Amino acid sequence: MTEPAIGRLETHLRARRDGGRKLLVPYVTGGITPLWTELLRAMVAAGADAIEVGIPFSDPVMDGPTIQEASLRALERGTTPATILADLRAVAADVDVPLVAMPYFNLVFRAGPERFAAEAVAAGISGVIIPDVPLEELGEWEPAATAAGLETVLLASPITLDDRLAELCQRSQGFVYGVNLMGVTGERAAVGEQAGALARRLKRVTDKPVIMGFGVSSADHARAVAAEADGVAVGSAIMRRVLDGAPVEATAMFVAELRAALDAG
Repeated sequence: MTEPAIGRLETHLRARRDGGRKLLVPYVTGGITPLWTELLRAMVAAGADAIEVGIPFSDPVMDGPTIQEASLRALERGTTPATILADLRAVAADVDVPLVAMPYFNLVFRAGPERFAAEAVAAGISGVIIPDVPLEELGEWEPAATAAGLETVLLASPITLDDRLAELCQRSQGFVYGVNLMGVTGERAAVGEQAGALARRLKRVTDKPVIMGFGVSSADHARAVAAEADGVAVGSAIMRRVLDGAPVEATAMFVAELRAALDAG
């Protein structure tokens, strides 16, 4: 099987990584507050290398209580995939890092893969993570994404077998998302040794950027997890601050703390 073409997301992350930078990919639930796009801008200023944008869904089976609460709050505000894409189009000129959408497949299916992919690209999205679609079931989505120019990021877990890990890395685009620990997303007191073990396994079989997520809750966590990987994704720890009423500036300060920890090594 041939390697997927390298698009904007992977090109951007590779360039920063190869320049000696550890990658930081914060997450925001689209529509969580009226100022959510201001948070996008602030995250870029705080040192984000790409940003994950969650598309709220009523049954987020892979998400823990924080992201579930964030999704519910966004839905209660009337947020839909269409309103998120409209908001992104309005700020595209001010957000100069790649955006990665995170929808559940039900939302993609409802719109139709071709339409969803085309509208995502038109809104400035470079990549997509669909957490509830396994490798074997990408057949309906992958051709539509490729035709639209979207990079599909795949997830690998600590229990993924070696042969499957190699195939995941080959087919993943943009970066490979390593799941630090089994279970749903959410803050943890500690990430554990399996994160480093998975990162090392991934780095042995791919030169694509390897970004580790799930459970990264502090600057110390970020530094430790990134030691074996190319960077980290941080979601629940950021959304908890938003849910607790932290202003954009304070939330961005936490992202800046993560950036500083990664830069300090």
